[in-house]
Amino acid sequence: MAKPTIGFIGLGLMGSAMVECLQANGYPLVVIANRSRGNVDAAIARGATEATTSAELAAASDIVMLCIDTSANVEARIYGDDGVLAGIRAGSIVIDFGTSIPASTLRIGADLAAKGAGYLDAPLGRTPAHAKDGLLNIMCSGKLETFETAKPVLDVLGENVFHLGELGTGHTIKLINNFFAMTTACAMSEAFAMADSAGIERQAVYDVMSAGPLRSGMMDFVKAYAIDGGIDLAFSVNNAKKDLGYYNQMTEDLGTPSRMVGAAKGVLEAAAEAGRGDTMVPEMVDFLTAKKS
Repeated sequence: MAKPTIGFIGLGLMGSAMVECLQANGYPLVVIANRSRGNVDAAIARGATEATTSAELAAASDIVMLCIDTSANVEARIYGDDGVLAGIRAGSIVIDFGTSIPASTLRIGADLAAKGAGYLDAPLGRTPAHAKDGLLNIMCSGKLETFETAKPVLDVLGENVFHLGELGTGHTIKLINNFFAMTTACAMSEAFAMADSAGIERQAVYDVMSAGPLRSGMMDFVKAYAIDGGIDLAFSVNNAKKDLGYYNQMTEDLGTPSRMVGAAKGVLEAAAEAGRGDTMVPEMVDFLTAKKS
């Protein structure tokens, strides 16, 4: 049986690695330039076809995949005369691999359903290196029959592929996950900064905290920078700030505004305003230490 044609929008670090994985596994690809041509040209050199608009890409594809940074940019690719919605064929599937606002996901899903197309939200875990090797964690939600149709392709990209429920569930869980992760990272960064102010060695603080139930992967990501000088978590302050903003909006949309997000969101926003938006989250230690000097 012929493999479905994949239309891919968003060939950044993660998206280009996913495209390379799909091509290595024999899937025909249609791609489109977004911000730069380098990764698009590489995909074309490996046999991909280039589309000039999102509508053209959708019309030529059985499955359209988006790996884009913001909900606003996803909507910009979906809507409009040249958007995915204008070119989508009945029976096609669209998958959003980004971290998007659930309310936006539900609206896009309803509009695609009106055209006879399916929609899945499938935010990702792990890194571009995992993506290239087909080892992502994929948190997928949407209609079960749509998921089952797309699953053979998702299994190529992911080591762990979850179906989490109705459309929007994946984005909701990803935002909850990132809220918890970034709150933990900011709290650990402040713990090290406070130790500095008190004249206590960071290693001593880490030894005590990590010996008990506080020990976590996120703690160790911050420790790797604060004590060892390395970056094991390549996730920028700007991305963290965006995700916590989305989480905050989601909680308000649900009618249960968060009581916890404000502190982490506020300190990330302050770091971005201070010109540290492109630094990695573990480097929040430097920002919090500088604020105390």
